[in-house]
Amino acid sequence: MGKVVLVTGAARQLGGRFVRRIQRDPEVDRVIAVDAIAPGHQLGDADFVRADIRQPAIARVLAEHTVDTVVHLDVSGKALGAGGRTTVKETNVIGTMQLLGACQKSPTVRRLVIKSSTGVYGSAPRDPAVFTETTPPKSLPSGGFAKDAVEVEGYVRGFARRRPDVAVCVLRFANILGPDADSPLADYLSLPVLPTVFGYDPRLQFVHENDVIDVLRMASHEPRRGTLNSGTFNIAGDGVLLLSQCSRRLGRPTMPVPLPAVTWVGQALRTVGMTDFSPEQIRLLTHGRVVSTVQMRETLGFHPGFTTAETFADFARNQAPGLLPPELVGRAVDRLAAMPFAGGTGEVPGIAGADDTQPTHSAR
Repeated sequence: MGKVVLVTGAARQLGGRFVRRIQRDPEVDRVIAVDAIAPGHQLGDADFVRADIRQPAIARVLAEHTVDTVVHLDVSGKALGAGGRTTVKETNVIGTMQLLGACQKSPTVRRLVIKSSTGVYGSAPRDPAVFTETTPPKSLPSGGFAKDAVEVEGYVRGFARRRPDVAVCVLRFANILGPDADSPLADYLSLPVLPTVFGYDPRLQFVHENDVIDVLRMASHEPRRGTLNSGTFNIAGDGVLLLSQCSRRLGRPTMPVPLPAVTWVGQALRTVGMTDFSPEQIRLLTHGRVVSTVQMRETLGFHPGFTTAETFADFARNQAPGLLPPELVGRAVDRLAAMPFAGGTGEVPGIAGADDTQPTHSAR
């Protein structure tokens, strides 16, 4: 008999895509798609079960369908439907606790895959140039989705100690982008003018939606020869992009704002419903974040199909045209960066290339 895979968060675009893809694998017998609301997209031949993972009823779902593999994707930084931040946090944290409790009691569960985020490392001025999976953060996230992810991973480590017979894989994704990206950062990059923190140009990493699906599939099955798919792994495309490079490629001008005033701008954007410009996103757009993907390649055996630059290019192709031609924005940024008051020397190091991988921090 093939695998029985339960996927949470099936009503989200990413969850729906994974459900449709995993059921085509020959070693999978059935897919159980779970969410508290009915999805607005097709789930193929999967069995949809409307269940709230915050409730104990999720244990009955595991038992009734004899589930052996659980893929927990209902960990998100953005509300679905009419839910607000409170609902998101409850689903992320309380929902994960209930799901793990159900998995702990289930005699059939043998594999658990958790969607997490590189946001667990935080973003601080004294961060290392590159985070590895074992690097402790300089300061833990104080709120938002990043703090949820930290709590979720804590509960997962406790579960792994109590059920050592279950293979547990935690995937820490960099910022997910692509044609159908649905995240606070994607909303921010879709603004006609990008508010930025004056004096900072953070380094960013992205991972493509297609690569997310592929690595989730890899983690859901038995490891391939010479690899290991239990443990914690950073998942990101090769290379980095500066925020200024992103704005140029979108053709969107930036609006530098002094750091103390950025919070007011974020509150205004949230009030009008344009984007969730949260404190954790402000820190990311101030200090940036870069993670090592050595373990992803050497231990997990996963090689992304898209680099960070290619991921962003695919996202940009599906965005509305910016206010200005990208070439014009690029020339303006170059001229400003070269001016004496900006500390320029007539050259713009680290800006021109698409595959900029300098190990320096965001420039002040």
